[in-house]
Amino acid sequence: MDPTPTAPALPPASGLSRAVISFLDGKLHEREALSLASDLVADLETQCRDLDRSLVELRSRLEVNLVAYSSFSDRVHGSLGGITAKFAELLSLVGAFDPLSDGGGGRRILGEELPALAKEVARVETVRAYAETALKLDSLIGDVEEAVSSTLKRRHSFAQSSEEVRMHAIRTLNEIEGVITQVSKLRPRWTHLVCAVDHRIDRALAILRPQAIADHRAFLSSLGWPPPLSTSTSANRDAGRSPAVPNPLVTMQGDLKRQYCENFLSLCHLQELQRRRRSRQLEGRHREIALHQPLWAIEELVNPVSLASERHFSKWIDNPEFVFALVYKITRDYVDSMDELLQPLVDEAMLAGYSCREEWIASMVSALSTYLAKEIFPLYASQLQEECVTGVRSKARTSWLHLIDLMISFDKQIRSLIANSGISFSLMDESNLQKLSSLSVFCDRPDWLELWAEIELNDTLDKLKADVDNERNWTKKVQGAVLMSGPEDYKSPIVSDFFLRRLSSVVDRSRSLPNIPLRSKFLKLVGAPIIQKFWDCLLVRCQEAEGLTALTDDSALIKVANSVNAARYVESVLREWCEDVFFIEMGLGEGNEPGKSRAEEGDLDGTVYGPGSGVFDEEIRKLVEFRVEWVEKISIVVLRGFDVSSRDYMRNRKQWQEKSEEGSTVSRTLVDALDHLQGKMSIIENSLNGMDFVTVWRKVAEGVDQSIANGLLLSNMKFHNGGVERLSRDMEVLLGVFRAWCLRPEGFFPRVCEGLKLLRMGEKQVKDSLAGGLERLKEEGISHLRIFEAEKIAKNRVFTS
Repeated sequence: MDPTPTAPALPPASGLSRAVISFLDGKLHEREALSLASDLVADLETQCRDLDRSLVELRSRLEVNLVAYSSFSDRVHGSLGGITAKFAELLSLVGAFDPLSDGGGGRRILGEELPALAKEVARVETVRAYAETALKLDSLIGDVEEAVSSTLKRRHSFAQSSEEVRMHAIRTLNEIEGVITQVSKLRPRWTHLVCAVDHRIDRALAILRPQAIADHRAFLSSLGWPPPLSTSTSANRDAGRSPAVPNPLVTMQGDLKRQYCENFLSLCHLQELQRRRRSRQLEGRHREIALHQPLWAIEELVNPVSLASERHFSKWIDNPEFVFALVYKITRDYVDSMDELLQPLVDEAMLAGYSCREEWIASMVSALSTYLAKEIFPLYASQLQEECVTGVRSKARTSWLHLIDLMISFDKQIRSLIANSGISFSLMDESNLQKLSSLSVFCDRPDWLELWAEIELNDTLDKLKADVDNERNWTKKVQGAVLMSGPEDYKSPIVSDFFLRRLSSVVDRSRSLPNIPLRSKFLKLVGAPIIQKFWDCLLVRCQEAEGLTALTDDSALIKVANSVNAARYVESVLREWCEDVFFIEMGLGEGNEPGKSRAEEGDLDGTVYGPGSGVFDEEIRKLVEFRVEWVEKISIVVLRGFDVSSRDYMRNRKQWQEKSEEGSTVSRTLVDALDHLQGKMSIIENSLNGMDFVTVWRKVAEGVDQSIANGLLLSNMKFHNGGVERLSRDMEVLLGVFRAWCLRPEGFFPRVCEGLKLLRMGEKQVKDSLAGGLERLKEEGISHLRIFEAEKIAKNRVFTS
């Protein structure tokens, strides 16, 4: 009877390696797993056959490369042998001939054959280096192509092995990129080699990247990503709250977490490789613009979340606030896991300049902006178009403004998430700000920005209409209208504050736009017309006052003064705003022409300011011109009244020929004229702001000086001694009126004071002064009168004993 066959004896445990023991412990940890041993054996045999097949292919490739290298080595050896022979021949020739006595043969060898030989040696060395580099690159690219093709044959059961092969391919690609970079720098003429390598690498990457992304997506799906956006049930609806949604990135553990990290790292390494290649290919161009791309691994997290969210968005077309609330909730709930789990992996992959927190937020904002641009804004724009065609007012404008409010509020929430990471928004460049703003939708659609500006302007002007029409707002003063630039009381009507508040609101909304050109354009489309409307209101009120009474009525003067105050106040506020960095940046982007800008020039009233913003320069200029024009008109009205009141005083010739009597007083007619002047100036002083009132009284003083000088001193009036004394008393009273506004009013009446000084001189002194010309007159303190004027005044002086 045949003996019963026995199973082959198992090798002792001490004879097994640690890797085998660890593998068996992992696969056959429990007794029930023994039933799957046959399947495990089949899988191992399949792997062994695949490895044997790969080994055979590699051996055949090695043989081909060895044959090619042997052939090339023989050729190089032959070339070097020829060079050695030529060197030997050269040495024999140099030893046989004296270069100074052989009749020129040595000179020919040293001057012609030796440089040619050196050139030939350099050429052969270049060929050798080219061949070695080409062989090395061909071998490396062959490894990459082999790895790429082998990953396509892998099954899902060997995902870990496939990931290792992919990482090997990426490491090899990095090595190839290092070689190509050196070649590009040191051998710039080897362009055909570089192009050939890039072509083969592009073909490999065209397979490797989509495969890596597909594997990453499949792995995310197996993890349960994206998580459910809502877990509300009937029970927790009654409770009024929903439980927290578990985050698959946080809950994964063990091998699952390790595999995800390896998968994430391979994507990051692949992106870093792509960045290095593009940096080399774009050398010498504006490569910074094209190099920074969104993080691929973060995009793969955001895309499925975005698709799942859009199913909810479609239900909320009429309630966009729910859209923003959901996007913010998702962004906030998972942003911390980006910092804690994924940022270390990005740092390990040496992807410089990437923040997972910022990339997650930017990708979510980009998804929201894309949805708004595709679904919401076209709908609202079509509603506005329909409203324009039919003439029937709808809710489209209100909906548009409500949407903008939601976008601005959402961007502020996003900024708070960024700020929590310690990143300052003020330090971010414009491109990063654009990525983190939902208002970036206007960057590609300037027509929508113009539409928003039109709606915003009409809404603001509608709200201002009631304030402008209320007459009390033009008389009630702004309380505490004091600016940082000085303690000046502007006495501005409260309507100016209403305009500034609306304008400030527009400026605040423009700050939310992601780049400077958009902000500047929005302010010019909305802010500038608001200031223009304010200017129009001031002009209409002043013209109405001038048309009714020619500003002779006190109420008309007050009305004009209030308008001037409003213009001065708004102008000062705008100038103060323009000193802010926000406006200065827009001004720098305006592209000022060479030379002194208009904003640096002096105003019409002589005031000089610093550089303007370039946004509101034209509007500020109009306010200045308005203020200067109407201050001039106020001064003219006062002077005209003084001229009328002082007409009798100017025409009375006898009073200057009478003898002076003790106890004589000021001329009655002058008192009436000064009383009129003082009354008007008192009203203007109480109504007009201090800065413009200074301009008024100085212009009035200048006008009165001209009037008295031309009407009395330079006329044919004859001044006796008594007349000179009377004129001195009258002028002292006149100066006393203006002494209320300055310490030395004589400085503002130069012609009158110098003419009076000339009349007070003795006869001989007058003749000597006139004989000495301008120099002598200046010595006497007379510099504002010309020679012929001084002579005319002297002729009118009658000296009596």
